[in-house]
Amino acid sequence: MTEMHFKEIGARLKSAFRLSTRPLAVYGSEVLPSGIPRLAEVNRCFAVSLFRMATGNEVSAIYVSADTGEGCCPGGLYHVGFAPEREEIKYFVSTGRKDVRGGAAEFLKSGPEKVEACFKAMGNVIPPGKYLIISACDVLPDKNPGVRSICCFGTAEQIRNMAALVHFDRDDPFSPVIVPWGPSCATFISYPAGMAENAPADTAFMGPQDPTQNHSLPPDMMALGIPAEMAAGMVKNLDASFIIRRPQVAFPSHEKRLNR
Repeated sequence: MTEMHFKEIGARLKSAFRLSTRPLAVYGSEVLPSGIPRLAEVNRCFAVSLFRMATGNEVSAIYVSADTGEGCCPGGLYHVGFAPEREEIKYFVSTGRKDVRGGAAEFLKSGPEKVEACFKAMGNVIPPGKYLIISACDVLPDKNPGVRSICCFGTAEQIRNMAALVHFDRDDPFSPVIVPWGPSCATFISYPAGMAENAPADTAFMGPQDPTQNHSLPPDMMALGIPAEMAAGMVKNLDASFIIRRPQVAFPSHEKRLNR
């Protein structure tokens, strides 16, 4: 693991990419740090809770565990490894079934068999510890707690630039950054943190592509879930890359945009 503290990594990414949001760190712990509210005290949804942390200062960290999931989204608990898969989810996410939530459906997949196949492809989801903790990078404990990944919220331009930096030292033009299927909490947390058994390693996850979160995210807001080592590498590459050497290209002025 990198010697650079994730407080600094988060601060460097925030500054270089001109983020107005706070980068968030994902890690696990066998001991619960004091003073952190559980997820349901902020919102039942992981995605909503993370966005609130990233865009405000009222809450700087949250946690959840197998025995503190009351009031949390059941699907979210499954996607972070603290609850078993519920049979009804594959129907609700796809075309519905009369005896499941009164036939309500999200129509995100063409049929329940597609949902089931995707869940199988994800593999088991294993939490990183007794407690899953998501914290703003700027309030991380001084001793590195074993950060697994970082989640950054930004405008389309900021996230595009971050994706470009991921590609900076790669010879594979296709797979270093992907837009995966799955709920927002998987894109933000379980995929980049390596909690989903079959999620590709050393890959950044852009999204969310889950339209059920469009009500909670501004239309011009995206996110990038970044594995810890990748985030450290991005910071290491900053000074040699377009972000520092050609900032006028990464962030063109308003006048230059209009005159193209």
